Amino acid sequence: MTPDDLEMLLRLFAALLAGALIGYERSYHGRPAGFRTHALVCTASSLLMLVTVYEAHWVRGAVESIRLDPTRMAQGIMTGIGFLGAGVIMKEGLSVRGLTTAASIWITAAIGILAGIGFYFPLVMSVALTLVMLSVFRWIESRMPAQAYYHFEIRFKPGSEITESSLRTLIENHGFSIANLSYRLDGEERVRRHGMVLRSSDCKSVSRLAETLHADGSVYEYCITPTGD
Repeated sequence: MTPDDLEMLLRLFAALLAGALIGYERSYHGRPAGFRTHALVCTASSLLMLVTVYEAHWVRGAVESIRLDPTRMAQGIMTGIGFLGAGVIMKEGLSVRGLTTAASIWITAAIGILAGIGFYFPLVMSVALTLVMLSVFRWIESRMPAQAYYHFEIRFKPGSEITESSLRTLIENHGFSIANLSYRLDGEERVRRHGMVLRSSDCKSVSRLAETLHADGSVYEYCITPTGD
C-alpha cells in the first residue's frame, strides 16, 4: 500500500467518523435521516473529492497538460445534496419539520469535502461546532424567551351560542393572542368551524386551553398543532 493509499484511507475514515457523530445526534432525537445517512453523505462527499485531489492516479497522459478543477466537484456535491436535504423536509398537517436535519445533511456534505482534500483542522472544528449547534443550542433555544405559534382549529355543535367575541375572549384569557382567524360552515349539519394561528410566550397555555375546551359541551372538535422544526 502506497503512502497516497494510506492518506486516502485516512481521509475516508475521517469523513466516516465525522458523519457518524453528527448522524448519531440526529438519530438520538428520532430524526428520519440519522446515523447511517449522515455517515454515507460525509463519506461520499470525501470520496468524490478524492477523485479530483488525486487526479494523477487515474488521468492518463501528462498531468501538466490536463488540469482538473477540484472546486467544480465541490460545487456539484453541494448542488446534488440539496435533493437529499429536500427529501427529509416533511409537512405534517400545517407544520413543517425536518429543516434542521436538512441543514445538518448539507453541512455534513461540506465536512466530507474537507476530509476529501485533507483539511483536518477545519474538519475537527466544524464537527465540534456542528454538534454544539445541534445539541447545546437546542438547550439554549428551549430557555430563550420566545413566542410559540400554534395552528388552532375548533368546531362547535349546531345550535351553540358561542360568538366570535366570546371565542376571542376565551383564547385571550388563556394567554394567547390571535394572529388571524378564518370561518367555515361544514356540511348539512351546519357545523361551524374556526381556524386561526395563535401565539403565546407561555408553554403551559396550550394545556390550559385544551382542558377548558374538553370540558365545554358546545365544542364538537378541536385541534392545536405547534409549528416549527
